[in-house]
Amino acid sequence: MRDSWRWWLAMSLVAIVGWTVFQTGTVVPTAIQAAVEPDGDEEESEDKSKEKYQTELKTPLVGDYTNFAGLEPTPLEGVGLVVGLAGTGGDPAPSLYRTAMMEEMKRRGIKNPNLLLSSPDTALVVVRAYLPPLLKKGETLDVEVIAPESAEITSLAGGWLLETYLTEQAFVPGRGMLKGHNYAKAEGPVLVAGIGSSDKSTDKNNAALFQRGRILGGATVLKERELVMQLRHEFRSVRNSARIAAAIGQRFHDFDEHGIKKPMAEAKTDQKLILDVHPRYKDNYPRYLQVIRSIAFRETPVAQRVRMQKLHDELLTPETSDRAALQLEAIGKDAIPLLKVGLKSSLLEVRFHSAIALAYMEDAAGLKTLQEAARDERAFRVFALAGMSTVDEAESHLLLRELMNENSAETRYGAFRSLWTLDKKDPFIHGERMSRPESDKTELTKHEKRATWMLHVLHTEGEPMVHTTFRTRPEIVLFGADQKLVTPLVLSAGRNVMITAKAGDNSVSVVRFQPNKQDERREVSLKVADVIRACDELGTTYPDIVSMLMQAWDQKNLEGRLESDALPQSGRIYARPAQNSKPGTKTKIGREHLSPNIYPRAEEESQFKGSDGMQAKAVDSPTDGMANITEQGESKDPSDSAKNKPKSKDDKDEKTTPFWNFWSRSKK
Repeated sequence: MRDSWRWWLAMSLVAIVGWTVFQTGTVVPTAIQAAVEPDGDEEESEDKSKEKYQTELKTPLVGDYTNFAGLEPTPLEGVGLVVGLAGTGGDPAPSLYRTAMMEEMKRRGIKNPNLLLSSPDTALVVVRAYLPPLLKKGETLDVEVIAPESAEITSLAGGWLLETYLTEQAFVPGRGMLKGHNYAKAEGPVLVAGIGSSDKSTDKNNAALFQRGRILGGATVLKERELVMQLRHEFRSVRNSARIAAAIGQRFHDFDEHGIKKPMAEAKTDQKLILDVHPRYKDNYPRYLQVIRSIAFRETPVAQRVRMQKLHDELLTPETSDRAALQLEAIGKDAIPLLKVGLKSSLLEVRFHSAIALAYMEDAAGLKTLQEAARDERAFRVFALAGMSTVDEAESHLLLRELMNENSAETRYGAFRSLWTLDKKDPFIHGERMSRPESDKTELTKHEKRATWMLHVLHTEGEPMVHTTFRTRPEIVLFGADQKLVTPLVLSAGRNVMITAKAGDNSVSVVRFQPNKQDERREVSLKVADVIRACDELGTTYPDIVSMLMQAWDQKNLEGRLESDALPQSGRIYARPAQNSKPGTKTKIGREHLSPNIYPRAEEESQFKGSDGMQAKAVDSPTDGMANITEQGESKDPSDSAKNKPKSKDDKDEKTTPFWNFWSRSKK
């Protein structure tokens, strides 16, 4: 009995001491650790982990533990009505689309909906858009307008899409097609793919192009999408989720309207984190996600210093410079001196990666390197221009202006888009808002509303060029303020405006014809800008002006080139030069579907299939940069040999986008 009493006393003391030690965190036995974190934190004691990562330099990164969700654009769809057609519409056949349109018209209290649908001046259309992540409420995105296959519509040219709500839609067995939330609403003038061609056979062969169109920036976002970061299942725990959010918040934070510090990541559950984009990366969120993945999950100051020395060596090696630059950018201000060392390298690839990281850390030291990369190397161009758009320094403005004098169309327009992103009020590119709804210079019917668009007239050197857009933002950029139309000419801008001039004339006559009304006339100079302004005063829309410019190009009435959507692209091949006894290799810079969002690509459905390129690697494997993926050896694409021939400074053999290449997708 006495021994039993002593034994129970000893056990009680051991239990009290053990509980106290556990609460203070002095000792955490392995068995207790496993019981507290059964979901696989896989963390050893703090002392052992410090020793391990200081000696082996295997600091775990956020990307080793997480994946991103919701990076693919969400398809939105609705049924709309295009009005203002000149007898090219038609009565839609019975279908789910017609039924949906009838229900919507009845809900809005429209009288005689069948009479309106049967009019040859209206057309029922399917309206589609793709909502990318991180767009804020009130921002805009492009809309695709398609005539149903059973429709007898001959052309949507000159039409106006009435307000249409776009929703998520999903097929549920037993319940049919169900609608989700209203994510956007769309409205505006339809830019038809087949406009402007003077080749009759081409028009006939591409008749389907007139049955589909696009409204640039025609949809307004009503509901935002969250960007979600998820822990891999084997690392799922409340502790890991909170620690990753803290690591991201320590590197990236912003301030709310009250001046209170706001971290960019918030842990919601043991697996889910909500990520906000730092303002510096809002026009290149793929780069932001790269840097997030490169943040150290846990690391002591001493271990960080040791790792930085290793990254210094990797930065100066072309094969690892992209990954090293990302990790140094993720470290923050302390890494700036090392990145400036990379600017002194004799290799353009090393200087480029160093300069990009510095640009996103608000350091202007690498601006000239970025200008060189954008001018001379097509594979680096899209990232270099996006990086320059983040550095709000006078030098950045001047260097971008210089790039607009190059002969390469995508270099010129890419530099323009970069400077516009940096400072929309820069006097060099400041534009004029056209088609203002409040204008009363001409009488407009209710079906001839006009959406605003921008005209930018630039005083650049080099070959004159006119650039139009088929996506994101309706705008016309004239590279060369004094470029003129070549006479003789007969052009049309829409159905009611004609532009004429005889051979040798020094002026152009712009006339608006209206049934039962007196003609309106403008006499202006041969300058392209003056003709566009005169057409705008007479009530034309952006699609009308694009059609007129295409006709002028076909008839050789333009002094220079006409380009459309000449945007730099990611995913191009860079040929590394040979060094000493080491032969040259090829590497892909970026991925095709992960360009900076300052330069959006067409929403081809195929580009969203498969991996998003940001999946976590194994913990002990290297973390590849998401936008700079290195591929050693020769490319498997047989066309790469042609793509990688040495380019001249002006990129004369640069492949340009055909005027309606975007519209080549088949109907669905």
